[in-house]
Amino acid sequence: MMLPTSTIILNFFFFLLVALRLNSRTPAHSFTHPRRKKRKSRPKRRKRKSGRFRRKGKYKMRKTTRLLSRAVFDLSNAEAFRSGRVLNQPTSFINGCFVTSGAADVISVEDPCTNVTIGDIPNLGKDETLQAIAVAQKAFETWKDTVPRTRAVILHRWAQLIYHHRNSLGSLLSRESGKVVQEGVDECLYAARFLEWYAGEAERAYGDVVGSPRPDVSTTVLRRPVGVVGAITPWNFPSAMVTRVVGGALAAGCAVVLKPSELTPFSALALAQLAVEAGVPDGVFNIVTGNAAPIGDAVLDSFDVRKISFTGSTRVGKYIYRRSASTMKKLGLELGGNAPFIVFSDAEVDRAVTGLMNAKFRAAGQACISANRVFVHSTVYGDFMTRLLERVNSIRVGNNFDPSSTMGALVSSSAVERVVSLVQDAVEKGAKVEAGGRRLSGPGYFFEPTVLSGVNHDTMRCCQEEIFGPIIPIITFDDDTEAIRLANATPAGLAAYVYTQDYRRQKQIMEQLSFGMIGINDSGLSSPCAPFGGVKESGLGRDGSKYGIDAFLDVKYVLESRV
Repeated sequence: MMLPTSTIILNFFFFLLVALRLNSRTPAHSFTHPRRKKRKSRPKRRKRKSGRFRRKGKYKMRKTTRLLSRAVFDLSNAEAFRSGRVLNQPTSFINGCFVTSGAADVISVEDPCTNVTIGDIPNLGKDETLQAIAVAQKAFETWKDTVPRTRAVILHRWAQLIYHHRNSLGSLLSRESGKVVQEGVDECLYAARFLEWYAGEAERAYGDVVGSPRPDVSTTVLRRPVGVVGAITPWNFPSAMVTRVVGGALAAGCAVVLKPSELTPFSALALAQLAVEAGVPDGVFNIVTGNAAPIGDAVLDSFDVRKISFTGSTRVGKYIYRRSASTMKKLGLELGGNAPFIVFSDAEVDRAVTGLMNAKFRAAGQACISANRVFVHSTVYGDFMTRLLERVNSIRVGNNFDPSSTMGALVSSSAVERVVSLVQDAVEKGAKVEAGGRRLSGPGYFFEPTVLSGVNHDTMRCCQEEIFGPIIPIITFDDDTEAIRLANATPAGLAAYVYTQDYRRQKQIMEQLSFGMIGINDSGLSSPCAPFGGVKESGLGRDGSKYGIDAFLDVKYVLESRV
């Protein structure tokens, strides 16, 4: 049966109108399903006054302090950090913003390879430090209740930003520390790995449900963040030491007031800039710059600071230990080392030499776990010395950005003067210089990689003190027991290295050596997943590993009635 012509025409126009309406809703380039309503466009945001970042919350600044910006480093161009000044205005970092003090007192930072000033930092004191502590305490009240997953995501973002800007950060680090640029980049990657590790630990900081003393109660053990952390970091690893402490503190839910070394402050400030971009809330991470004494005393005397993390000399560590007693703070102290490096008669000599090169000349020997005293069995001494001198003489000391350089400068003039005095002392007492032994002429704090033979362990300063420079003192031995005795004959107990193929000897030495970390046939001790720290006068506590976050947590026991 055929439909009337009028009905056909009406149906045609109806379907045509429907088709046109659908077509207007879903253009050909749109992937929106025709049955779904499109989301309403959001109103445009107001333009932010401070560029990319917006200031959150309020921070009452002193009249002598001026807000600069959320970002002061151009990390998009690594070449910009290889010459000239890296920072044009003295700045610290408080409550999520870079600020500068109106005071004229500043500290100049120089490039150890050229002696050229690359920037200044404000020399802040007690008042500014107390302000930063107050800001951190206020931020802690919110940050401690942030869910662990949120903290983990922020730390992961921070790590990814470091990976992305590793060349710029590495160049900046190299510029202020004197390390060759590849070492600077490698340290930044190492720093990022700490943040990644602690991002995982943030979600693994479990409590416990323990056996109850009575049937009508339940017993719970909670782990809660300690509060504000005062961190004092050294100059030799200005990025990795920051993330090693700050990463653990933030993962636990603590806020941080950081005092970086005045010799290498810019790496910490650049990391703070990326922390803002990663989403670290204002006030959770703060940096005060200046001389250690007034800042350190303000942190130590403040009851709001519940935990101190310090990496540096044993002398200063003991002072912090005593000074913290009045407020009963938790302490994490990573202090000096005097690492023995023992090569037994059955060692693989090539492997031992390679391990010593890595353990000694990284950062020009300016590492707390550097091999300090090298004990070599007399039966392999000749072969070991020949191969070692060949490797040492191949080291090229030079400018940090010279591609041919394999070792950079020491950090300061006092560092050079110290290693010069150690070599002089050894020579005066009968040691022989087999390689190096001199400061290089010209600008920069360069010192030749040095090997000393005929060393007397009991009388020479290079064995009794931490060297912190590119000097290898070699002591021969015939009796294994004597080698272990000499290795332990130090108040320090941070790291030790042993090379032997005898499995039974390896197990015995693990128990006999009084050190917090021991490398057997390997010198790569540092890792975010390993507990870093020492015994005796080398400090308290551990950084990294599952134990690292414990330092930032208090244990709370709750007894709850079931009635």
